[in-house]
Amino acid sequence: MNSFLVLLGVVTLVFFLFFVLLPADPARLTMGQRSDAKTIENVRKELYLDKPLPTQFGLYLNDLSPLGIHYKSDKEKYEYASLLNLGDKKTIAIKKPYLRRSYQSKIKVWDLLMDAFPGTLILAFLSIIIATIVGIFLGIVAAVKHNSWLDTTAIFTSVLGISAPSFFAGILIAYLFGFLLSDYTGLGIISPLWDYDPILGKQIRLKSLILPVITLSIRPMAIITQITRTAMLDVLNQDYIRTAYAKGLRKKAVIWKHALRNALNPVVTSVSGWFAELLAGSFFIEYIFGWKGIGKVTVDALNKFDFPVVMGSVIFTATFFIVINILVDFLYAIIDPRIKNY
Repeated sequence: MNSFLVLLGVVTLVFFLFFVLLPADPARLTMGQRSDAKTIENVRKELYLDKPLPTQFGLYLNDLSPLGIHYKSDKEKYEYASLLNLGDKKTIAIKKPYLRRSYQSKIKVWDLLMDAFPGTLILAFLSIIIATIVGIFLGIVAAVKHNSWLDTTAIFTSVLGISAPSFFAGILIAYLFGFLLSDYTGLGIISPLWDYDPILGKQIRLKSLILPVITLSIRPMAIITQITRTAMLDVLNQDYIRTAYAKGLRKKAVIWKHALRNALNPVVTSVSGWFAELLAGSFFIEYIFGWKGIGKVTVDALNKFDFPVVMGSVIFTATFFIVINILVDFLYAIIDPRIKNY
């Protein structure tokens, strides 16, 4: 229920920001300043701009909802599957959320986002995998070797990683490894994700992932390192860990089987939050590296005042963020069964 209210709040904010507070006329942005009055009037009707504001908002929610009431004549517009007829004209239908159309390309915003989403998902997924593996390993080493040079190095590295903004790290890494040292690294600043071979067809370019993935993984890796170290230090001081040592269990078994599992809850929280944030926050990284993803599509849309794409991107990202958090709640119960009792 809380997740639904959060999403409703995001949709409400987006609607009033772009349809109420924005001084521009969406109809003229859609058709251009030189369109005739009749065309503008038709577009205003299509966007419900000729109706009172509360009605506009209700119709906007109906467009976004996967389950809504629609006119049968709008089947091409919504691409819905009818569930229950409400007479000759209306039906209760299930459909893809209708995020309106791009002002520039006239393509449905949902289709634009779905075309760009795989690039963002690949980038975020690989980045969080690398950040998680390296961050947990460094955190464990720092906790086990507490107050040693390994601990100090891990802390210094994580603080350095947290202090570096992603857009600054992206520019620095792109310039250094994609430009100055490109003859040695074989990498470029801007590289497409896919190659098109006349025989093999569409092929992924793995080396194009290297620089943007490293850039995106730096900050979450640093934070995961610190969280893992703190959680492990707390767990290693618990009585049951001392009991495990007293029973003669090997140090590796105690650390990996007993201590780590009980220290994972805050780490899972961080990983899930960062995965969703990488999807939402990779805008400038995608733009720097010319990476085709939701971030680049959104930045390009902002530059062109293509507000339906921006609105759809914000709502889509917020929805994904909420879904990830719901899935994490279920994951907690698997990692720590004690949570089921609360």
